Amino acid sequence: MSGHSKWSSIKHKKAKKDAQRGKVFSKLSRKIAVEARTGGDPERNSNLRLVVEMAQEAGMPKDNIRKAIQRGTGEAPGTSYEEFACEGYGPGGVALLIEGVTDNKKRAVAEIRHILSMHGGHLGESGCVNWLFSRKGLIVLSKDKVDEDKVMNLAIEIEAEDVKDEGDTLEIIFSQDKLNQVKQEIKKAGYPFELLELTMIPQTTIPLEEKEACQMLKLMDALEESEEVQKVYANFDIPDKILNKVS
Repeated sequence: MSGHSKWSSIKHKKAKKDAQRGKVFSKLSRKIAVEARTGGDPERNSNLRLVVEMAQEAGMPKDNIRKAIQRGTGEAPGTSYEEFACEGYGPGGVALLIEGVTDNKKRAVAEIRHILSMHGGHLGESGCVNWLFSRKGLIVLSKDKVDEDKVMNLAIEIEAEDVKDEGDTLEIIFSQDKLNQVKQEIKKAGYPFELLELTMIPQTTIPLEEKEACQMLKLMDALEESEEVQKVYANFDIPDKILNKVS
């Protein structure tokens, strides 16, 4: 998982730097609108609250967030969006799980199929790789910015499912229902984090050499550049030396 976690952290930092780009806010607006359908109050709708917090972290203006919620609840006119998921394979047989929000599912799937075919991948049947992933909470912390003993105590307290020492970072995997607790504890401790999110953790990983790694990361970039795509999960593992070189 380390290669994918590190890549996710890199993309997380990049998203913060690129937050002024309309595409970042557009993706978040779509997701907010979808989650607001089941209730426009973030305090009562945990899924909406999570996306709103992501938008706030990205620097999305409050007015934009408010309008997105109102479009979702029907208080304001706007495009109607729906969530979708695709499964497939990338270079080296890497499993891909792609989640998105669109106003035209047929168009979105066609776009994803095209992106995959251009980068050595292809779509698969529904259910072909979903079984390889489990939804979990993930936090990645820089070791030079935290007290490792306190972090390990937190891991014990939240009954973490796995803790990995990745050299310069600590990765903690935990039950998805612990996300808010982890977030509050990290805030209380004053620790900055490289990544904190709900994600899909693969049960097994596929190691990639440099050629396939470059192809795989170009595919990840292309998918994540699509306005239709919200999240891309994959089970690749790329050695740090190669990852640092190509990223």
